[in-house]
Amino acid sequence: MSMTDSSLSNAPQPGCPCCRKAGDHRTPEPQEPEPERERLNRRWNEILQETRVAQTGVQILFGFLLSVAFTAHFHKLETFDHVVYVITVILGASATGALIAPVSIHRLLSGQRMKDHIVRVAGRLMVFGMVLLALTIGGTLLLLLHVVVPSLLAELLVGGVMLWFALCWYGLPVWLRRRSARDDQA
Repeated sequence: MSMTDSSLSNAPQPGCPCCRKAGDHRTPEPQEPEPERERLNRRWNEILQETRVAQTGVQILFGFLLSVAFTAHFHKLETFDHVVYVITVILGASATGALIAPVSIHRLLSGQRMKDHIVRVAGRLMVFGMVLLALTIGGTLLLLLHVVVPSLLAELLVGGVMLWFALCWYGLPVWLRRRSARDDQA
């Protein structure tokens, strides 16, 4: 292939989906399909990495929550704040359980040739754990802000943060999945 042929192959091509996106034509290199075993191993490794990040966050938050009950100010809080605290601690414990469960499941079922089931269940536990983590963060914010700012403002601020979490953690991935599906159809 000559230099001019090479430069022509990178020129924008009408009707090419990658030219619409990137502005230049790139011939995709053919890829062999990923073998099932490699796909499962890759997905499992991704889940483990995600679990490490989420576990660290929930464990720090849970430790903070446990220490709150032993402060002098805690006993001066109103009943509402105590209820929010109890619910938040339960949510934090539940999030911890859901986010650590994939590791326990893997350890107990390792070598049983069940990786496809383990990966599927671990993925669902991660999503559920993230929902519980978001609720724990919301409860913690409500508890803290209710002490610092007027009640209605605290609730509005927490509502705004929870909306932000919903958009970032769930809305954005759903939007990206739909956009990708549309791009694949084009």
